[in-house]
Amino acid sequence: MIDDYEFSSDPARLDGALIHHWISTDTYWAVGRSREKQDSAMAGSLNFGAYEKASGAQVAYARVVTDRATFAWLCDVYVDRRARGKGLGTALVTSVRDHLAPFGLNRILLSTGDAHGVYEKVGFQPLEIPGNWMAYGRL
Repeated sequence: MIDDYEFSSDPARLDGALIHHWISTDTYWAVGRSREKQDSAMAGSLNFGAYEKASGAQVAYARVVTDRATFAWLCDVYVDRRARGKGLGTALVTSVRDHLAPFGLNRILLSTGDAHGVYEKVGFQPLEIPGNWMAYGRL
């Protein structure tokens, strides 16, 4: 089933309008995000898409904020509702992880409220000492 999809970091393939629709209307973390804000976030990030091989249609998206040397933040991971339940989220995150591997990053972080199992399949684990981490801004 995953063989029916391809994964790419080519920014020319991304459907910005579709991505904005997904992120701004169907996520718990960014409902209402403006198109301008989404476009700006994408411009400053590595972006990944999953595409149906047969049609070329984009069916999933992930974004990574990174210095390409020591650190990355995986965020805005989204799988179209019609494509869920096929292992596409796990395959997309695996593709992202493998793309980042040559950078030799010390750490890739993410935050999830509902997809722990997806990320655990790819090797992500809860922080050993979460109390060491702090945040500034909207939580």
